[in-house]
Amino acid sequence: MKILVVEDEKELSQSICDYLSGEQFMCEQAFDYRTALEKISLYDYACVILDITLPGGSGLDLLKDLKKDDKIDGVIIVSAKNAVDDKVNGLKAGADDYLTKPFHLMELGARVDAIIRRKAFDGKNILRFDALQLDLNQKELTVKDKKIELTKKEYELLLYFISNKNKVIAKNAIAIHLWGDNFDIADNYDFIYTHIKNLRKKLLQGGAADYIKSVYGMGYKFSLPA
Repeated sequence: MKILVVEDEKELSQSICDYLSGEQFMCEQAFDYRTALEKISLYDYACVILDITLPGGSGLDLLKDLKKDDKIDGVIIVSAKNAVDDKVNGLKAGADDYLTKPFHLMELGARVDAIIRRKAFDGKNILRFDALQLDLNQKELTVKDKKIELTKKEYELLLYFISNKNKVIAKNAIAIHLWGDNFDIADNYDFIYTHIKNLRKKLLQGGAADYIKSVYGMGYKFSLPA
């Protein structure tokens, strides 16, 4: 899942990204208002970790933009402002959570997990699709009770497919989901083919059916075999 960290304290931002990357999330960073506004306009995120005080503007204005555009990104405000009024204003503006600095990264990670579960997976910790069982807390896949080792990208790809099951997903959408604004460093989609080929091979070897279908000229569809 893709996370945007909007935080002008670069050391703190990097600490958050390092921790969440270890929890299988993909992080992008924005250190000022303008960059953050551009990113939330162009991309969707599973969760936005949002500081209120930013160079060039207010995090609350970014939050208003998200709500105005009907974006469903989860939002956690992280702020040194710990007055009740600040927290109430942030939550009333549409934030899903409010965490006062300083905070433990483990607690932030748990809150990110909780928001994503609630928004994207109806609060569930376990996702099931046919023979597949995906543990969102442990970031683990089992097929018919057998654990299957996935790389970080393969896990992200499978979660994205299950979240969009029975839909045709364009290759460009997959690339943006997996690489964010770094996807254009690649000059073709070979890297997607490789990850899909490897994921399909692991699922088949684990005893699952072939759920990933190529839709000519459009992308891929994850569904039960006909």
